[in-house]
Amino acid sequence: MEGLQAETHALSPGEEEEEQYRALALDTLWSTLAAVLVYVLVKVSLDGVRRWRARVSVLIVGSGPVGLTAALVAVRSGKVLKLTVLDERYRSALLCRPQQIALDPRSVRFLLGLGVDFDNMEGCWHNEHFFTRIGVFQEYLLSILEQRKHNVDVKVQLGTKFCEEFVRRLPAADWPRVIVVADGSCGDSCSVLGLSSDYTVESCQAYGANATIERLDQRQVPTPEIRAHSLYFDLSAYGVDALREHRNPTTKPGFHLKIYGTFRNRYMALVCPSSDTKMVRFLRHTANASIMKNIFHQSFNAYKTDIEPRLSDVTLHQLQCSRRLFEVQLSHRRVSAAYIDQDHVAVIVEGEAARVLNFDTGCGINLGMRGLESLGTFIYHIATAVDQSDVMEALSAKMAHSRLVVQDFKLSGLAKSVYE
Repeated sequence: MEGLQAETHALSPGEEEEEQYRALALDTLWSTLAAVLVYVLVKVSLDGVRRWRARVSVLIVGSGPVGLTAALVAVRSGKVLKLTVLDERYRSALLCRPQQIALDPRSVRFLLGLGVDFDNMEGCWHNEHFFTRIGVFQEYLLSILEQRKHNVDVKVQLGTKFCEEFVRRLPAADWPRVIVVADGSCGDSCSVLGLSSDYTVESCQAYGANATIERLDQRQVPTPEIRAHSLYFDLSAYGVDALREHRNPTTKPGFHLKIYGTFRNRYMALVCPSSDTKMVRFLRHTANASIMKNIFHQSFNAYKTDIEPRLSDVTLHQLQCSRRLFEVQLSHRRVSAAYIDQDHVAVIVEGEAARVLNFDTGCGINLGMRGLESLGTFIYHIATAVDQSDVMEALSAKMAHSRLVVQDFKLSGLAKSVYE
């Protein structure tokens, strides 16, 4: 049997050179891919470490409910190295404030996420709303901030006003990276920082009036609110037959009434959607200031709680109210965020310093809380920003959220706080 003979095929010089070129190209490709992979892994790791270690200093001007909540958001963000809270009022003036605030379910959920324990706060629950006094709420938040001092350098400077002199005396090395202005509708911190004072005023498509009753013989304890709907008033004594209009099936629903506050400081809000009914026209333009007072007087006696005294003709002087119906409007700053180039400081405006409703619904704090829902993300982006472009993107996103807060309130704010 003939053996098998293996044959080898000799490569030509050209083919051998081409094979070597392919091998070299393949080695170069793998080397390049390996180098790129190592570069990406190192960059991602270093970027992750940089983001993880990134910290900023934050200054909050104002220690009201919104300002202190903003401080809690900043501490919980994990991106704050030093936190300073300023307020020109002293601690005693803050904590003795008797006004009641109502936190709606959305604000309650937001605060629960920040670690607020409502079981350890004086107040009461009703329909998933939590009612407490402003001073109690502020004292609780201050106590939480005190407990956080081991994680963040927290400094609360009460009795210190943020003014031009304060800015001049502040060393360049101590300038914060983020300033949150929450000093209320009468504060002047924005002007000190050079922010525009221009406001946009938008209608909420409603008319309203407010009233207040102060009774020093009553208790200063939080109480649930009372709501009444589809109210009409007999104005025949003033020459307006509004009840006949009420019986017309095409007429829009009537007024919504809310009674809120403590028994000592009672407040009432009367509001109706925009309409051109006889009653609305009359109450908007009447020059008789006693008409609205009589309406609030009768409404309070009809819907008050059973355990509180009625308003009599003798005690009627304790009631102060709007002279007539006015248009419910929401004012908000055109510029609610800015960047100070020379100091590399990002400034944002929150609470009533940013947006103010000219009609008191008893749920005003919640409008300020809405703006804080994006504060934690904003602080994170500022802390981890690589360049000024990243800072501007963060400021733009924060302003977009502020505009969204306004639009949401215009669409559903009164419905959720008064109508429903």
